Amino acid sequence: MLKCVIIDDELLARELLEGYLSRLDFIESVHQFGNAHDALLYLDNYEADVLFLDIEMPGMNGIDFLNRIAEAALPRTPITVFTTAYRDYAFEGFELGVIDFLLKPISYSRFIQAIEKIRDFLALKEQNARLEDLLTGDSPTSVFVKSGVQRIKLNFDTVTHIQGLKDYAIIYTTTGKIVIKGSIKAMHDIFPLNRFIRVHKSFIVAVSWISRIERNRILLNGNLVPIGRNYKDAVMAVDLRSSNPNR
Repeated sequence: MLKCVIIDDELLARELLEGYLSRLDFIESVHQFGNAHDALLYLDNYEADVLFLDIEMPGMNGIDFLNRIAEAALPRTPITVFTTAYRDYAFEGFELGVIDFLLKPISYSRFIQAIEKIRDFLALKEQNARLEDLLTGDSPTSVFVKSGVQRIKLNFDTVTHIQGLKDYAIIYTTTGKIVIKGSIKAMHDIFPLNRFIRVHKSFIVAVSWISRIERNRILLNGNLVPIGRNYKDAVMAVDLRSSNPNR
């Protein structure tokens, strides 16, 4: 059961999302706020699982709001979905640990994709998985993941990309996803540099799975990943012809 908070200065936008949420039987509560200040006061006293957060708002905008949330060190940090009419904010959102980015006007089908991503993350997070030691050898090909009492062998060839999300990392593979306790930097230190490249503050991609590099994003295995400004030169230097057996 999810407790949701909607923060948007537009009443119609709030009502649309609340209407979408009312169709789902696993939503425990929904609270609306027309400004970030009131929402911040609410979160000081009550817990929430998910925030649907607009960015362009008078007074305190959504990005400043997330920074204030981080400073407040809440007992349980809500998962955040940006809802905005401005596509360019997606890049800042990923750096702030936002799980998804909904571009207005928001369709119900796209909203459901975000909800499924949230539920997947929460379910996988409960497994309390973590990476263990690499296999021995000069050129390791896999890493062990411990989940509960299980030790799962994760082959590097099956990993398409990794997304950092605050204190967790989502490892995307050809067969599913694994949520790992640990930062994106920790993942970067473990996955071999000759096969994986950091393309954004919050993303690492497997070079062999890159299908196309555009101006500010990468397409791989059907997923779009942003390219950070500080990583663009390194990304553009990748030779896809010699490093892409998976395409």
